[in-house]
Amino acid sequence: MDFEEEPMVSEQEVVNDNSGPRKPRVLIAASGSVAAIKFGHLLHSFSDWAEIKAVVTKSSLHFIDKASIPKGVVIYTDEEEWSSWKKIGDNVLHIELRKWADVMVIAPLSANTLGKIAGGLCDNLLTCVVRAWDFSKPLFVAPAMNTFMWNNPFTQRHLDTISELGISVVHPITKRLACGDYGNGAMAEPSVIYSTVMLAVDSQAQANGNVVTQ
Repeated sequence: MDFEEEPMVSEQEVVNDNSGPRKPRVLIAASGSVAAIKFGHLLHSFSDWAEIKAVVTKSSLHFIDKASIPKGVVIYTDEEEWSSWKKIGDNVLHIELRKWADVMVIAPLSANTLGKIAGGLCDNLLTCVVRAWDFSKPLFVAPAMNTFMWNNPFTQRHLDTISELGISVVHPITKRLACGDYGNGAMAEPSVIYSTVMLAVDSQAQANGNVVTQ
């Protein structure tokens, strides 16, 4: 997909950014679940409150409607990860995204990407960002998968592992799934994901004596 690109903010620019309170920088990612059809809606939910950039996996692109993406939001794919580095000294995209973001949100989080994160694997842009993530900064995930996959013992093991890292889970809901089955595993609504992240970040900012612009 031919998404709009934007130069990354350099580490030095981030360090020198002392202009005062600013909006949170939220990196929002989608992995390969049919719930990625709601990704544009999710980005719109965050767009007024935060500066946002997005990362999408190759399989998520099957479900994402380009027309639903808010104008001006930069979306990075694996192609940008491999093409942005030419020589030693060039920026590495997953490291620059990690530096830029104050918060990361993965919604939807597929069973496959959950397993990769729990195992420390990093074979695409999304999982490379997570592998490089500073876990003193919030990371939220909203799983989405078939009920049988959600109830599989591996899922609970993987959820326990990522929770130990400090990753916060916005739990799925019970409804009629896209495949026709009825049960738990549908991604939480974008409004719920947004409000969960926003309240947590604002509460942390207030506790630290920081002011988040609205």
